[in-house]
Formats: sequence, structure tokens, C-alpha cells
Amino acid sequence: MMQENSRDSVWKTPLRSPTLKDNEIHVWRANLELSPPKIERLTALLSSDEIARADRFRFPQHRRRFIVARGILRQLLGDYLSVAPHSLNFAYEARGKPFLTGEDTNIKFNISHSQEYALFGFTRKYLIGVDLEYQRSMDCLKIAERFFLPQEFEIIRQAASERTKLFFQLWTAKEAYLKALGTGLSGSLTSIEIALDLHQHPYIQSLEEDKLDWSLYSCTPAKSYLGAIAVKTSSSEPQIFFWHWQ
Repeated sequence: MMQENSRDSVWKTPLRSPTLKDNEIHVWRANLELSPPKIERLTALLSSDEIARADRFRFPQHRRRFIVARGILRQLLGDYLSVAPHSLNFAYEARGKPFLTGEDTNIKFNISHSQEYALFGFTRKYLIGVDLEYQRSMDCLKIAERFFLPQEFEIIRQAASERTKLFFQLWTAKEAYLKALGTGLSGSLTSIEIALDLHQHPYIQSLEEDKLDWSLYSCTPAKSYLGAIAVKTSSSEPQIFFWHWQ
């Protein structure tokens, strides 16, 4: 069992589609600001229900971000599974977490997007959740007092110059864990305690064995963005790769 601290991420642009091995985690970042022709190509990959979901967004930029993120998700899954992206079929868990149906679905994934960036996580054998947040200005102390555990609140209270960054490190780690479980924010943020090591890397603070099976990783996809990946790893040490989509 392990409780792997996060590590610095180096984003690489692959020369060809990478192969996802059983002991690997692949994390992709993508900028959602694309040219109209590229958006049209990604739109053509979506299913009718995905287009219907996109059309329910009130603001055009939100519709565009959803379309681009889902189109990229289909492209990446299609590459990993060697199938046409438009042929993939999604189903959803009770709390909305997507998964693939049909043949050749031995891949687990999760997606998060905030403002103009998206984060994607893929594995063959591990339960995975990802979260991405734009580090906007807010009253972090007040929010932490309301939603965090006392020990987590103290981390934020004692922080001065890095308060916003540390707040989002805790928040993204919590949400990535809840998304991996399939609950999302419908699950309680206080159901898991996140601590930070001397290098400000998050880890789960717990005496429960099932919580010690989780690895947490932080990443910085772009300036002012902070992401987290939560993976249930059990006894094996995964390799994690950070890729840039373009």
C-alpha cells in the first residue's frame, strides 16, 4: 500500500500517439481556445446527445469549451483503443461520471476543465479522478473554514503569501479523489483529509487502509491553473506521464 506524494510535472508533446501500459497513468492538458475549423472537426466527432448537452449552455464560450473538451476526449480514447472516435459510446454513473460501453473498453478515464484549459487522465487498471481549477481571487480563508476540516483550515490560515495556491492544492486533491469515487462534489469534502508534506505536495492523512491505497499528484497545466490526479494504486507503483495535446 502506498501514499505517493505529488511530483512536478513536465509536459511533453508526443511525436506519435503514446501506448498506455498497465502500470502507467497518462495525463493530458489541452488549451480549449481553438480556431473555428478545428472546433468544427471536433464537433463532428460528438454524438447527438453530446450536441444536445452543448446546446443547453447559455453562453457561447461555455458551449465551445464543452464541445472541444469532449471532442479531444474522443480523439484520445480513439487513439488508445484504435477505434474511430465518433464510434465510442458513453454511459454515466449515478453522479454523472462517464465510462465507455461496448467492446475494448479496458480503459479508465476522467476529465476536468476550467476556463480555457482541460485536464484528462487515463489508466488501464487504476481507479482515477482528475480536477482542474483556475486560481481566481477569492476569500480562501472563509471558504476553507466552511468546507474544510480543522487541520486543513489551519494550513490555509497559517499561509500568507501562498494562501491561494495552497487552498487550490487542497481543493483539487479533494475533488479529484471524490471524482475518482464517482461522487464528485455531491460527496462531502470533509470525508477525506488532505495534508501537505514539506514540499507542499498533497497526500491523504488517514489511518484507514482503504484510503492509504491512494496516490495524489499535483500538476500545473498553465499559468494560474492548478490540477490534481487521484489514483487508487493498491500495491503497485505506477508511472505517470504528462502530455500536451495539440
